[in-house]
Amino acid sequence: MAKESTTIDVGEPNTMTKSTSHVVVDEKKKKGFVAAAAGGGYKRGLAVFDFLLRLAAIGITIGASSVMFTAEETLPFFTQFLQFQAGYDDFPTFQFFVIAIAIVASYLVLSLPFSIVTIVRPLAVAPRLILLISDTVVLTLTTAAAAAAASIVYLAHNGNTNTNWLPICQQFGDFCQTASTAVVAASISVAFFVLLIVISAIALKRH
Repeated sequence: MAKESTTIDVGEPNTMTKSTSHVVVDEKKKKGFVAAAAGGGYKRGLAVFDFLLRLAAIGITIGASSVMFTAEETLPFFTQFLQFQAGYDDFPTFQFFVIAIAIVASYLVLSLPFSIVTIVRPLAVAPRLILLISDTVVLTLTTAAAAAAASIVYLAHNGNTNTNWLPICQQFGDFCQTASTAVVAASISVAFFVLLIVISAIALKRH
């Protein structure tokens, strides 16, 4: 009795499946690179804007501190015992303003290298996080100095009838104008810090 032989035909390996999987992986990598490049592009733009804002804020804060430091006026008349003079050092609040805003200006100068790093490496998280935290702290100091000085400037212009504090700006007009200019400049720097914090928050956002 003859034995029947069974032949099993083993086909060639399916190379089409392997090549297709490689194409899918390559497409995913390509899409990842494109997304990273796009994210790095807009984050680099934010970093450049951040750097320019810091440069502008440095000028404003230095100007505010310098203007308040030079706020002084002496009236052209005096008595034998009295000389009518007003200066920033007559008000502890204005002294605090000068020191605080000078510290803020120094911080902004020191923050420039970190801002440059975010331009060179827009996807780096650490320098951006450091700037976000530091800017928030310095914003608090700037707001406190500007608000305190603004209250004194308001009293100098309007006085307070409840406490019998008379306005002095009618006599010391130049002094009040100089102090008001410094307060306005500090208020602008507060707005700049808010923008810097928003920029850092957007840059840290992941897609």
